[in-house]
Amino acid sequence: MDFLDSILNSMQKPPTVSEAQKNAMRKQKEAIEKRQKEEKNMINRFRKRVEEKINNFVKDGRKPHIQFEPMEQMYRSIIREIAETAGLQVFSFGQEGVDRYAVIYSKDNPPSEDELSVRRCGGIWDEDKAAEMALQHIENRRQAALDLEEEKNRKRKRGKEELSGTFYKQKYAHLIGEEAAIDAAQKTNMNKNYGEVPSENKKDQRSIEQTMADIKAKKMKKAETEKVDADSSNQI
Repeated sequence: MDFLDSILNSMQKPPTVSEAQKNAMRKQKEAIEKRQKEEKNMINRFRKRVEEKINNFVKDGRKPHIQFEPMEQMYRSIIREIAETAGLQVFSFGQEGVDRYAVIYSKDNPPSEDELSVRRCGGIWDEDKAAEMALQHIENRRQAALDLEEEKNRKRKRGKEELSGTFYKQKYAHLIGEEAAIDAAQKTNMNKNYGEVPSENKKDQRSIEQTMADIKAKKMKKAETEKVDADSSNQI
């Protein structure tokens, strides 16, 4: 025996596994395999139930949606896979790890914005909630129409005030005083008589004889004026 063999023989051998330890390891392995098999069977049963539920939903065609109870992401992914394969839409709502759940809709009847908004805020969507939201929209449209009409009335009133000077008075009263503003407003009022002459004043009320006499008098006065101007020029 050489030196190396002597060293190896002198080393302590690894402890041997007892029969009890072997049995414990074997049981642990069997338990893991059993649990994995049970989980697989449970997932298969869940997949089958979801497929049946979705098939019934498609065949019935009257329900607006299918809502599932809150569950883990792994099970929701199975629902999404089956639904999308069937040509359906899937939405998830709620907080992850707390109450997140999946809802399936047909592509011909997707969820409304109201439903999505309510569900995303943690609310419950049903027929009563849908009716409440519809009434709210009607009230909002009615109020919007009232606000629009009120705004139009304010603009019309403001336009009349600007023409009458009232708007000017209200706008500048805090700067130049109430009395001064009133005076300024009065000065800015439109003078309706400016440039207007009654039609009766435009008519010549003279008779033909009086008109001819006036024309003759004007000519004589003009001739006399020209004669005086000529005499004055000759004297110079």
